[in-house]
Order: sequence, then C-alpha cells, then structure tokens
Amino acid sequence: MGRWGEAQSKEFPLSECPCVRVSSSPHPRTPAPLLRLSIFCCCCLLLVGCQSTPVPSGRTVTVQVQRVVSGQTLDVVNPTQQRAVIERVRLIGIEAPDLKQEPWGSAAKNRFEQMISQTPDHNQQIVLQPVVLEPDVQEKDSTGRWLAYVWYDGVLINEQLVKQGYVIAAPRSPNKKYDERFARAQEYARLMGYGIWNPDQPMRLTPAEFRRQNP
Repeated sequence: MGRWGEAQSKEFPLSECPCVRVSSSPHPRTPAPLLRLSIFCCCCLLLVGCQSTPVPSGRTVTVQVQRVVSGQTLDVVNPTQQRAVIERVRLIGIEAPDLKQEPWGSAAKNRFEQMISQTPDHNQQIVLQPVVLEPDVQEKDSTGRWLAYVWYDGVLINEQLVKQGYVIAAPRSPNKKYDERFARAQEYARLMGYGIWNPDQPMRLTPAEFRRQNP
C-alpha cells in the first residue's frame, strides 16, 4: 500500500536550548536584548530545519479515510482490492499517548482527525478526506496493520503531529526515511513547550510506560 498555522513564539529556559550555552563563569551576564536575540535565532534555526518537501518522494497510494482510531492509527478503504476492504494503518515513526492517558490521548486523536477532514459551512459534522499513504521498507507490523507515512494536502501528518506536541517521535528500524525530520520537529515542540511538552502540564510517562503501569 501504498501544516498548520504558525504558532506564536514564547520564551523558554535557556538551559534547554541546544544553540546557546550557559556559562557558570563569573563573567558579566549577557545583556538581555542579546540574550533574547540568541534565543530567537535558535528558534528560527529549528523552524527552518523543520521545513519539508511538499510531496512524498516514494511510491504512494491514495485511500479514503473511514475512521481515526487514535493519534497514530486510522481505518481506510483500500482501493487496490476488488471489493471494498477496510484496513488499519499505523503511522510510522511516531507514538501517540494512549487513549486512557488523558488529556493527551484524546487531544492527539482529535487533532489527527481535524488535520485530515473538512467541515462544510452548512454542516458542523466533519468529513474525513482521502489521504496519501507512503510506505517504507517494512510495510506491515506484527499485527497485520499497514505501516505508512500519511500525507494530506502536501503535508506530512506524522511530522506535524510531532511538531505540534501531540505525539512523540519513535524511530523504529528499518522504517527510518523521515527520522531526522521527526527529530527536528520534536526538538522544536519541546523548546516551544507545545502539547505534551507544556511545562505546566507535561506528559510524564511515555505511552509505553503508561501501558506497562496500566495494563
């Protein structure tokens, strides 16, 4: 088988910025305007690093989405079959919070759904749209789900879910085509404090840790 609106920038702890080193030496502190400029440049570099090619570069297949199951899974109709068959697709390179891991699980699922749907003006009910699936080396997982990068309207959804702080990057060999992009997207979300990286309400357990503690 085969982005979203600009977020407002915010200040974040300097110690978390990989582009600026904090010195413990007794020298005079960096002037505030210069410090802010350094932080701004750091964010700009990360933002530029998260820019991506507008279209998938490998083989693809277009499918109709039937249902968003979670922040990392959806059900689609496979057009390559003679009969309409609903199949499950697991997004490559990411891991979404468990649906019981609130509020992050529901937030990831709802955002994923919003990203690949439209809401007609005369109807408040969302309409799920066709998406493009791009496979990698391994096409299915051990449970029979298709593994794919999901594209909609020229946007790599896997990457955007990471960049906006709804899911975490989870590289797994041999499917690693966009691992570097996902890593940059996660660093941007972490520095900006988006979603699961919000310092006021951080997600303290990874999805795997949460499931181990809540069987």
